[in-house]
Amino acid sequence: MPRIPTGRDAGCPFDPTTEMTALRERDPLVRLTFPDGHVGWLATGYETVRAVFADSRFSSRYELLHYPFADIGELPPAPAGDMTGMDAPEHTRFRKLLMGKFTVRRMRELTARVAEITAEQLDAMERAGGPVDLVEAFAQPIPALMICELLGVPAADRDFFQRCALQLTSIVSDQQAQHEAMTALGGYMHELVLAKRAEPTDDLLGDLTSTDLSDEELTGVGSFLLGAGLETTANMLALGTYALLRHPAQFAALRDDPSLAPQAVEELLRYLTITHTGAKSALEDVELHGKLIKAGETVVLSMEAANRDPRRFPDPDTLDLHRRATGHVGFGHGIHQCLGQQLARVEMQVALPALLTRFPSLRLAAAEEEIPLRTDQTIFGVHSLPVTWDEV
Repeated sequence: MPRIPTGRDAGCPFDPTTEMTALRERDPLVRLTFPDGHVGWLATGYETVRAVFADSRFSSRYELLHYPFADIGELPPAPAGDMTGMDAPEHTRFRKLLMGKFTVRRMRELTARVAEITAEQLDAMERAGGPVDLVEAFAQPIPALMICELLGVPAADRDFFQRCALQLTSIVSDQQAQHEAMTALGGYMHELVLAKRAEPTDDLLGDLTSTDLSDEELTGVGSFLLGAGLETTANMLALGTYALLRHPAQFAALRDDPSLAPQAVEELLRYLTITHTGAKSALEDVELHGKLIKAGETVVLSMEAANRDPRRFPDPDTLDLHRRATGHVGFGHGIHQCLGQQLARVEMQVALPALLTRFPSLRLAAAEEEIPLRTDQTIFGVHSLPVTWDEV
């Protein structure tokens, strides 16, 4: 009985492992042995993954799940405000309060500010000259500044939040280190919430002080949104650039036609799938594909394998910015689909074409085998990306 394949094969760093692909082609739902000895399931097919995501008979509560990467013992319940680890009706209560803050219209209104921040980072890169680490100079600051502005967090504190987020998304950090990071993040956010309670501000956290959320819940929501808003988009910007640099024809297509950006972003989200896995636990016996998933069994959902399923996406291992990649599960599916997906789309649709337009000769400043991949994190990406360009 297999364990969940992790790491990367030699060759293309963006592809699921050959073992994961072979499992999907053999059967989209297979029995899986977890590091703690639990016997559950691995879903790899596109339709199977979406079906589990959308089925209310499966729970997202952490304390019901078995961790797929290491034996870390029983997981604690989600802290207040962490929507990822909630089920309805609690999840519904939080999502209703936040949905109006992340509408497509509202996120599009932020486009001009994203463009300003992007231009500032590109100006700084141009003044510094190459080579630079694109993660530090471009990929991290843009979403960090945007989420800090959206929540009303001082931009000077973004490095602190970046460190906390890295610790919390590590698959090798021990529980003590993760607990310390969560405590530090929660302590800071609690003080910020109290300040906004005393003097409300015109930002997302300030707006939420007028709801029925308690201080503890509002602190949790702020920490949750801040961590999610920093890490995911930062890694998509860096890894997306790396993918384009490894595919010169696709790089040129977006550089020469920035209007391709919305389509290109969806394809990059599908092709890269930086959040590789999710997990659900059956609340009752569920029959799926003629197999019985028993109550209490955990199902690991391989979003990266689902997004490369040839039954849904023809020629799935090819990066094609002209593909219409709608329906991918890069943001999940169902009630837990990423709340901030529209903000992430705006940031990527603005930042990536701007980078390629400003530096049309952008290229790696290190050998491909020297690029350090984030295989130790639940969110895939690169730790650094040295790049340079021709001075004009």
